[in-house]
Amino acid sequence: MSVDGDGTERGNGGADEPGWDVDPDDESGVAVVAAVGRQIKAWREAAGLRAGEFGAAIGYGEDLVYKVEGGRRIPRPEFLDRADEVLGAGGKLAAMKKDVAEVRYPKKVRDLANMEARAVEAGLYSNHNIHGLLQTPEYARALFEMRRPAYSEDEVERVLAARMARRRIFERAPAPALSFVQEQVTLCRPIGGTMVLRRQLEHLLVVGKLRNVEIQVMPTSREDHAGMGGGIEVLKFGDGTAVGRSEGAFAGRPVSDPKQLRILELRYGMIRAQALAPRESLAFIEQMLGET
Repeated sequence: MSVDGDGTERGNGGADEPGWDVDPDDESGVAVVAAVGRQIKAWREAAGLRAGEFGAAIGYGEDLVYKVEGGRRIPRPEFLDRADEVLGAGGKLAAMKKDVAEVRYPKKVRDLANMEARAVEAGLYSNHNIHGLLQTPEYARALFEMRRPAYSEDEVERVLAARMARRRIFERAPAPALSFVQEQVTLCRPIGGTMVLRRQLEHLLVVGKLRNVEIQVMPTSREDHAGMGGGIEVLKFGDGTAVGRSEGAFAGRPVSDPKQLRILELRYGMIRAQALAPRESLAFIEQMLGET
């Protein structure tokens, strides 16, 4: 078996090939992948092909074919394209790429992305690295590649695609009001190297000039700081409800109770007041870019 540079699986049918495993706790994901697998099997059997023959025809191993058909492995887009072509499905199998597009992302990431997609307002404080919504692909990849225990290359590609998909929040209309507070140290640490950091700072300057986005910097020199308990996220929705989470409150669990939310909103409000103003912050980031 070999793996192409783009992560495409190729096999001889005897190895347990790497791929996108289905999370057994993700009930909706399990149902989608199982339904797709049954369709592929039905088309294969209608074409009179054995699993090994079908795998050889599309360039994948027999073991992977069985796992996809059994709903135990998430098929890649190129797998569905080749299956559609070989089985003469007339686009019906290729169309299933839409069904599995979100399932390939971890459930907790999908849930977060769905909440972000509904939010009309977001307050986000980051103290260890640039917030995920603001990350460039290179910066995010560097973060995932330094994870311990280490991700496989396939896992890196999977979580990277999920993180980049969340950036669709900047393309929404009407645009949500987005407020970010970044610790100064997150703008200094050269995650991925100097050039990756430079491109990341350039990206912050571009996003920070959007009319619905405010980016503030919390200087390291501040003596008073309301965010010492860790990162904070508060998302508010059009129906008046909200959800929040903080590493240093409520055991890090998401909360929606108004009393608990008020605590997070109080802390975030104080953080914003203690940080540099948005215009000062962009000037600060521009200065750091010139020094990098």
